[in-house]
Amino acid sequence: MKRMYHYATVSKALDQLNEKGFTCDFNRNADMIKKNPEKFEIVHVYRYEGESDPGDEAVVYGIKSVNGKKGVYVAGFSADSDQETAKFLFDLSIRGR
Repeated sequence: MKRMYHYATVSKALDQLNEKGFTCDFNRNADMIKKNPEKFEIVHVYRYEGESDPGDEAVVYGIKSVNGKKGVYVAGFSADSDQETAKFLFDLSIRGR
């Protein structure tokens, strides 16, 4: 079962996840997840919707690997964000339910 919380800001969610040991930046290591999706599980999801600007929308994922490595991935919805990875993570979270 996935846990979904809502903090006031993306940075607050990242701070909370960091305190829980989610210290790896999976944005920098997205290929690792794409190549081995079966080795990762999304355990936290924080969604943010921009009230005035859709470019402020983001989803923060807390991800854990089978070997215990914990980290975060932030998927934005702006035109320059990595849509392929964001969609992949969305699909991964659906599969895990």
